[in-house]
Amino acid sequence: MIIVTTETVPNRKIVEVYGIVRGNIIHSKHIGKDIMAGFRTIVGGEIKEYTEMMSEARDIAIQRMIEDAEKMGANAIVNVRFVTASVMQSAAELMAYGTAVKVE
Repeated sequence: MIIVTTETVPNRKIVEVYGIVRGNIIHSKHIGKDIMAGFRTIVGGEIKEYTEMMSEARDIAIQRMIEDAEKMGANAIVNVRFVTASVMQSAAELMAYGTAVKVE
């Protein structure tokens, strides 16, 4: 599966457009890591627990978006974007979306 953030795939022609595809996840860390992250906000610096959480969530959202596109028969996804939203304390939604297409 070709995944790009551009409207086209370089050196490829879009021959069919299937529509919007998406993948999302609402993810949270367990209480122990959440407490450690809270301590980090006091002293400053990167909050690695949340960096890891968002990286894992992004990977899952991308995979779900790919599965959605494969069901349509697409071999590429163009114009891929990511959106995040806070759902509750220590939980965030991450959504990946784009347009499923077939390229030559």
